[in-house]
Amino acid sequence: MSGKILIVDDEVHIRMLLEQTLEDLEEEHGIQLLTASNGEEALALIKREHPAIIFLDIMMPKLNGYEVCRRIKSDAALDSGASIVLLTAKGQEVDRKQGLELGAKQYMTKPFDPDEVLSTARALLGIHR
Repeated sequence: MSGKILIVDDEVHIRMLLEQTLEDLEEEHGIQLLTASNGEEALALIKREHPAIIFLDIMMPKLNGYEVCRRIKSDAALDSGASIVLLTAKGQEVDRKQGLELGAKQYMTKPFDPDEVLSTARALLGIHR
């Protein structure tokens, strides 16, 4: 597994906030941060870069996060064992259940706690303070 984290969200301010939240991992541990603004762009990056973690929004144009998750888990060329964390405004239990059934490791709702995002990334990467 690589030292790469992919942030997928169609809202530029959310991508920037997540990058700022995770930049300590970049500086302290050499983790590379990648971003995509839609599901199609995400799939291309996943195939090429094989990130260790994918923070994935659900409600996006072109391909939604559920579809991206489904495609990753059904295609060996895409599924390199990345931990998928759905990060979304969809907070209903049915949405969470669907995301986990499609193969997401974790489901977090917006607005998110930056400390929780960072600790989740650290745990999934096996980085201990």
